[in-house]
Amino acid sequence: MKKNIIAFVVTLFLFISCDKPSKISKKFNCNTTKISNLEEVKDFKNLFSVEIPKNWKTNLYYDHFQSSIYTADTTQQLTETLLLDITFINKSINFDTNFKLKQEQENLSKNLIKIKSEETTFIEKPSYYTISKGKKGNYNYQVSHVYIKINEQNFILAKAEIYGDSLVSERFCNAFSMIEKIKNYN
Repeated sequence: MKKNIIAFVVTLFLFISCDKPSKISKKFNCNTTKISNLEEVKDFKNLFSVEIPKNWKTNLYYDHFQSSIYTADTTQQLTETLLLDITFINKSINFDTNFKLKQEQENLSKNLIKIKSEETTFIEKPSYYTISKGKKGNYNYQVSHVYIKINEQNFILAKAEIYGDSLVSERFCNAFSMIEKIKNYN
């Protein structure tokens, strides 16, 4: 009897702690629907990994300063999927006024308007995210940048791009769900 209670408590703890949604997911009112058929993909330098659907097209990129995983579901139309680019960058980052002003200037240079931004935590690290919208080509376009400070010398930039107007929140929720699964090895 005592072993069953201990097993139940341990199982309950693991269940509750494993899939804790981020503050961003909560702000978007994301439900706990999970993306299925996931596989763990490691970046070229083995600095981080992320779980993404097996059927998505994925490319790896690296140079001296960064290592990236770029992925999308190419079986769907551009206006029905999301593009996800997660990059580990060897550079310090501070979420100060200058940093935020630079992000705003980059948005304006791309004819994007910031609709949300906030300092928060993501994967238990200090983070800053923005969501901006505009037009890209003939499509309405929204993009989220999530900057995750790993340590004093490194950060991760997770960028989710959404084209079109259908299911935008759902696609952002899917992106945040995958970003929440980043495992940092550094």
